[in-house]
Amino acid sequence: APQPCRPASWSQGPSPRRRAFYIGPLFADLRRRLTDPAPERLPDADARLALGALLVRLARADGHYSPEEARRILRILRTRYALDEAEAEALRADCEVMEAEAPDTVRFTRAIKDAVSYEDREAVIEALWEIALADGQREAEEDALMRMVAPMLGVSDPDSARARQRAAGRMQG
Repeated sequence: APQPCRPASWSQGPSPRRRAFYIGPLFADLRRRLTDPAPERLPDADARLALGALLVRLARADGHYSPEEARRILRILRTRYALDEAEAEALRADCEVMEAEAPDTVRFTRAIKDAVSYEDREAVIEALWEIALADGQREAEEDALMRMVAPMLGVSDPDSARARQRAAGRMQG
């Protein structure tokens, strides 16, 4: 699996200022790809960042990014990409910065749709539902974002509903 791009000297992670300085050019390239009128297929590392940033965007949709949502994003990233804890933490931190700098959700999801298969997009929707349900409440803002994102990712309403049911079942079990 591709490793996040960061200097080997970051043993405990960089300071936020140093991290922003280093990843700024990486984000600039991804932002360019996301805002291109005819985006090319995203490389795996950019697709990871884009998918993780979409998880963060959903978690922040209600104006409250809870520790439980952050933990679930970390677990999803760790599991989905077979990362160790430190790698997943670094990726989540990058995703949080990317989400804050990302273009509108329409362009963001279009690039993701073009980058991943339908089955992977279904898995993304399931992960998004897990984040939306993480705090035990279905907030109107999160529901609205899910109603917008699923079709933009090309995932049908019935498949999104099944993904929501799987996510809810996993959280109860």
